[in-house]
Amino acid sequence: MSDRGLIAPTEWRRPGVRRLTRALQGLLLAGLFAAGLGPLLWLAKSAVTPTQDTLRNPLAFWPNGFDFANLATAWTRVEVGRYFLNTVWVALGAWLVQLLVATTTGYAVAVLKPRYHKVVTAIVLATLFVPSVVLLVPLYLSMVDLSLINTFWAVWLPAGANAFNVILVQRFFANLPREVFEAARVDGAGPLRIFVSVVLPMSKPILGVVSVFAVIASWKDFLWPMLVLPDPAVQPLSVRLPALQTFVELDVFLAALAIATVIPVLLFLVFQRLVLRGDALTGAVKG
Repeated sequence: MSDRGLIAPTEWRRPGVRRLTRALQGLLLAGLFAAGLGPLLWLAKSAVTPTQDTLRNPLAFWPNGFDFANLATAWTRVEVGRYFLNTVWVALGAWLVQLLVATTTGYAVAVLKPRYHKVVTAIVLATLFVPSVVLLVPLYLSMVDLSLINTFWAVWLPAGANAFNVILVQRFFANLPREVFEAARVDGAGPLRIFVSVVLPMSKPILGVVSVFAVIASWKDFLWPMLVLPDPAVQPLSVRLPALQTFVELDVFLAALAIATVIPVLLFLVFQRLVLRGDALTGAVKG
């Protein structure tokens, strides 16, 4: 207890103070658990619960048994599988475009460092202060002029213009050891070879974090896909499920929502250490 805190070391030695502090910590942890995981656990429970049980006893644990047919009905009759595949394609394309733009721009500005690299950085930073709603109309008109409406490209291409990811990757690249680049140049490696064989293998942590951000953001995006994908045949889950809410039973709709949350939850479970530890962000925030 050498570090300073809210409780003095002399007070901490008292058993009553320690018990009270640990009890408060437990209550705080329980509250955070209920607020964070409570909605997800309730959704998982309601996905296999009959509608009447959910309406009469929303917090009861299966008073009349399970109803796993909800998941099958949501997958077949509501065609969640079809929209799930659309969502996967939207997220995959947005992830590839964002990763390509962020890594190439970050490499050009942070490693190659042309004379105008500070101007490029300033322009990218300036776009962070522009509200995204302001860009909806001109961006939509651009998609119309390019005849990209009702194609996944209308979602993929604008997703690449993510200034936050570019700055994040640029800061990480800027803090990589310059000696490695110099040694590669001495061995005859060109800019492309350095980028592919040196920079990218050293940047797996930040690429993982950017990938999680990109996939989850595109998975839950609603407004822009709704505008550029009016055809239900190509709409993702985030757009199609709200439109189907009034046409299906509550238990089937909740089962469809549960299926839609599978990928984001799995992504968090796989990359939780990388995101929570913050090791990948160390180089990004250093500069």
